[in-house]
Amino acid sequence: MFIKSNFLNFGTLFFQIIKQIRKLYLNSLFYNKKISKIDDKAITYKPRQNILNCIIKFDKKKTNIEDYSLNSVWKKGTNLNYKEFKKLHSFFWLFTLDLKSSKKITQNIISNWIYENDRYKQDVWDLDVLSKRIIAWISNSRLTYENSDINYKLKFNSVIKKQTNHLINEIKSSDKLDDKMIGSTAIILVGLSYEDKYYLKFGIELLKKILDLSLDTENFPKSRNLRQLVFYLKYLVVVREFLKESQTSVPEFLDETIFYLGKSYTVFSELGQSLLFNGNHKNDLKEFNKYLSMYKYKFENTKNEVGGYAVLKNKNTTLAVDVGNSPPSKFSHNYQSGTLSFEFIYKDRKLISNSGYFQDYKSKLNLISKSTAAHSALIINNHSSCSFRNRGKQKMVENGLKVSNKNVVNEKNYWLVKASHNGFLKKFGILHERSLEYFVEKNKLIGNDKIISKNGLEKIKYDIRFHMEPGVKLTKTLNNKTILIEIENSGWRFSTNCEIINIETGIYFGNKNLSSGNQNICLSGKIKDINQEIKWVFEKIQ
Repeated sequence: MFIKSNFLNFGTLFFQIIKQIRKLYLNSLFYNKKISKIDDKAITYKPRQNILNCIIKFDKKKTNIEDYSLNSVWKKGTNLNYKEFKKLHSFFWLFTLDLKSSKKITQNIISNWIYENDRYKQDVWDLDVLSKRIIAWISNSRLTYENSDINYKLKFNSVIKKQTNHLINEIKSSDKLDDKMIGSTAIILVGLSYEDKYYLKFGIELLKKILDLSLDTENFPKSRNLRQLVFYLKYLVVVREFLKESQTSVPEFLDETIFYLGKSYTVFSELGQSLLFNGNHKNDLKEFNKYLSMYKYKFENTKNEVGGYAVLKNKNTTLAVDVGNSPPSKFSHNYQSGTLSFEFIYKDRKLISNSGYFQDYKSKLNLISKSTAAHSALIINNHSSCSFRNRGKQKMVENGLKVSNKNVVNEKNYWLVKASHNGFLKKFGILHERSLEYFVEKNKLIGNDKIISKNGLEKIKYDIRFHMEPGVKLTKTLNNKTILIEIENSGWRFSTNCEIINIETGIYFGNKNLSSGNQNICLSGKIKDINQEIKWVFEKIQ
């Protein structure tokens, strides 16, 4: 133990030494000279700004260009929090300016930035911030570049390529896939805008490597994260439109990936509600759907299962169930252990929900939201179906699980989703099997949670929770076996054969990095049979 501890301490010390040496190198004159080797090509391709509409969050309030015109705003020590700092230095606020804004003031702002930040600075040249800055400067070239004098254009072109050279040097070692995706988009845009074959080839090859690494055999993100699915689709469509507009051939892999991501996207994009599985929170996809329609992207999918999610729907109702394996550990930083959890939507209102995801990994609420207890699923002895471990500052899956015996039936008047998982097998010798049957004409959802003990009988505690969205009203009846549920557009009755049924207060994380109170129905008991079945029913009554 002593040797192991000393080895770990030595490893940490060695890593810190390497990190400091790397920091000194990046701040050196030698490195600055290395990334300053550029050609004299000027911008030839200037993309239409509306191509970027799908990745820009437009503020209703227009930015005042004069707010950024003072030199002091770029100097170190300016009183900004990290989020404000990133927003300022990414220059995505340029997209909020009216095109009638002063070109002279805009270009003066960029000149001031170059004067203060022409050499590498760790936070200012962070890959995410730097990539967005390149995209913003080039995409807003009507303000940032046109009608400027020759000296300004030389400085502008020089710093764009200098930042791109740094991006190429550093992006390979980054383990943040989303940053890599934004970075590859920036490099491709520079290659197109300056007719630079090296940048263009590097950016496209990098993009292909990112997709090969992070997508499964069906072109769904290995993370099983729905936000990442949308994020990837947005950036790939943007890259494709850049290539098309600049009259550059579109690689076959790009068309193919967009096609398959789009097929998966369409399953989730027209539900009227965001599904709160595996790192997702509420997001409005209406504007992105309009964008796709404007650029003539049309996707269709008749499958009942994509990415490990069974999604059955008709005009009034949606039943969505997580029936997928846990992702590989390296792709699991936003994963939540909610296998066999489900959400049930009736006329655009959720009857059953999961609790959502608290994205800020620095908060204790992040780990709470990853637990199985935050899902409409079964837990054993207050343990989640997956365990997590620290990897850097984030929690990654340590012991994952597999799903087996899947059966999905989608008929006009009858739906069935049935599956098992082994997440409790190693620790408790237990398999969990869940079946969900929905009788369409009766508006009746029947569930059966089967707890199968492989190591003999032990009086182990179980809980099954059904989470509600905030505002849903629950009332327990006198027989203690029935709960009445009132959602905005209908009333439902819940009943069960479980020995203990309670209404609990919980925490809802459906809105990004916010928490609020909600309620859940909790079934509790002790495992008494080798094959114990807990049956329950949700039935519409009005």
